[in-house]
Amino acid sequence: MVQGCEMVASQAAHCRAPQVSYRNMEAAAALAEPGMLAVIGFGAGRAEADDPRWLALALEPFDAPAPLECWTVEGEVVAGCTGAIRWSRGGGWLFASISLDETEHGDVESTAEHAYRALAGFVAEQPEQHVLRVWNYLTAINDGEGDAERYKRFCNGRARGMGNAFGEGFPAATAIGHLDRRPLLQVYLLASTQPGLRVENPRQVSAWRYPRQYGPTPPSFARAMRLPGSDALAISGTAAVIGHASAHHDDLQAQLEETLANLEALLSSADMPAGFDTHSPLKAYVRHPADARAVRDFFRQRLPGVPALLLHGDICRSELLVEIDGWRYA
Repeated sequence: MVQGCEMVASQAAHCRAPQVSYRNMEAAAALAEPGMLAVIGFGAGRAEADDPRWLALALEPFDAPAPLECWTVEGEVVAGCTGAIRWSRGGGWLFASISLDETEHGDVESTAEHAYRALAGFVAEQPEQHVLRVWNYLTAINDGEGDAERYKRFCNGRARGMGNAFGEGFPAATAIGHLDRRPLLQVYLLASTQPGLRVENPRQVSAWRYPRQYGPTPPSFARAMRLPGSDALAISGTAAVIGHASAHHDDLQAQLEETLANLEALLSSADMPAGFDTHSPLKAYVRHPADARAVRDFFRQRLPGVPALLLHGDICRSELLVEIDGWRYA
């Protein structure tokens, strides 16, 4: 059930983790299904839906038509709007999103600060106060030199906006540059009534411990999050990084292999079954459209049967050609 644009309290008991799947259907039909917590569409030309659970991302897919990403939960779902935040909740889970035009807030740093302050304030007043997973999509993520690079400035603003909101530890996260000409920042999250288990990768330096060369404010995220009360792992954006350094510059195949090694290391660290299967929806962000076919072939050969959505996006480091995030259900 979807309520109007006002806050609605939920007393639903905590149930199994949201089930994420890619489905070829119309948004209206997906939103009409019981237990639908969120429906995410990709690319220009995607019809908008007047429903707080709907989010159209400014990321162009390489699939045509692109499937919808659907999140379903057990229990009744209610939804609404609080200021610029669109939200829904059900079964102990909260989906919240905010989309902001940078021209209304000054620059990417101020916009990130505004978005995170709004989200942190909103979540603090909800039963689902444990933020487990966050996605960030911004315009021209690699533009600018040195500390003026837009991703580094985004990290500055994010840190100021979140304040002490993640005092118990950072959530899993993704940050990708979209190719829309609009200076648009889109952030959405999954929160819960219960805390999750943060997972780090022994092959990589934790992001919040990166050295100063990566900017004045290190990225603020965990490599993955095991969701509470479930055998589900939410995996952060993962690329060909060893320690804190990017590997295999300009070598797509080697970057894909290194990324897969990092994904498998996360499964091991989380005590999850090895490998990915038909219940492991993944998203691959591909910098150059000419590389999409090779990335698709990689999935077919090395990850057969895994639901994969390929999107045109820029990775937070200009030398990285591909990044993968997603879910693993045991």
